[in-house]
Amino acid sequence: MAGTAERVPPHGNSSQFGTERPTTFAAHQPHGDVKPNAGFSLPDRDAEERGETGEGIAEWQRRNGIDPSAHIRIVKIAHMRYQHAELVKITQFLKDFGMHIVKETEDRVWWGGYGTDPYVYYCQKGATKEFLGAAFEVESYKDLGKAAKLPGASQIEEMTDAPGGGYIVTVKDGNGFPVNLIHGQQPVARGEVPGKIIQNYEVDKPRVRRFQRFTPGPAAVHKLGHFGYTVRDFKAQLDFYTRTFNLVPTDFLSAPTEDGKRGEEVVVFLHVDRGEEPVDHHTVFFGAGKTSHVHHASFEVHDFDTQQLGHQWLAKQNYTPVWGVGRHILGSQVFDYWADTSGNMIEHYADGDLVNQDTPIGWGSAADEALAVWGPELPKWFLD
Repeated sequence: MAGTAERVPPHGNSSQFGTERPTTFAAHQPHGDVKPNAGFSLPDRDAEERGETGEGIAEWQRRNGIDPSAHIRIVKIAHMRYQHAELVKITQFLKDFGMHIVKETEDRVWWGGYGTDPYVYYCQKGATKEFLGAAFEVESYKDLGKAAKLPGASQIEEMTDAPGGGYIVTVKDGNGFPVNLIHGQQPVARGEVPGKIIQNYEVDKPRVRRFQRFTPGPAAVHKLGHFGYTVRDFKAQLDFYTRTFNLVPTDFLSAPTEDGKRGEEVVVFLHVDRGEEPVDHHTVFFGAGKTSHVHHASFEVHDFDTQQLGHQWLAKQNYTPVWGVGRHILGSQVFDYWADTSGNMIEHYADGDLVNQDTPIGWGSAADEALAVWGPELPKWFLD
């Protein structure tokens, strides 16, 4: 089963934890003066990976023979689903990760954030760990009916025990992973949103007679942002998600070639196409690999300070860090990856990019240095 072959990080702390943490990216300037670093927020079309004439989403779909009218229409990603052999251990980890219990039975737990989703993580007890797929909210009950007609799909079932109720259908993707589609779930009132920290810059200092103070603790989770896979059959996965759903490419990464030309596409970041509505840079990603397994799931937190405090909290509880804290290039998120108590990779992120139908598709190199502009050294096994 593809859904049970997760990558298990090494036991104990990764080699980067407690070291000098060298940066992932370094600009080599052998001649002339070394220039100070710079950061800026630039329009999507001006990003280097989009090129001078970045291809639009509609153009890409036409070129690949994709009919948007045939799509099962996704609204957003809703929650992750896992099975764990030791429910007590994962329960403590998820509390330390910043989630709270919404509902609990002897063998199942539903976990919430402070957003409007009834829950962002579902887990059940089983003999072994198992990936049970992500859940996506779809626009209508009719979309569930379309999904139920796909090969190998389940029947439409009512989620009578789950917080928020609703209906669910489970299908299999191009590499055999479960994909859960839900509709009719009732949202909850948003929890208390943390206040924005006022920043003083060198010539713009609005924070007068106000001091920065923080309290230790977990980084509270707001919502589920994205998840991804490593897959043996990249094309089958790409075809399934882009032809079955309104998921479209934001960025492709290609294998480096000796002549410097664009090579075979080996990684893709997909976002939910909601027209002009801003959406997260990616909701699903996957990369080509020697095995098929879930890579990680990622949950949004408030800001950089929240993330750093959450990192310290998890470290003090002696959990296993994987990679972070750092800043991604594609998606721009500040990231922090950890291994949960079952060996699944899980991420906190903050400050991610938003895109819409007018964002051109980007292409870049799949080299390691394309993953982060700053942060600790990338673990050698991270992309396996």
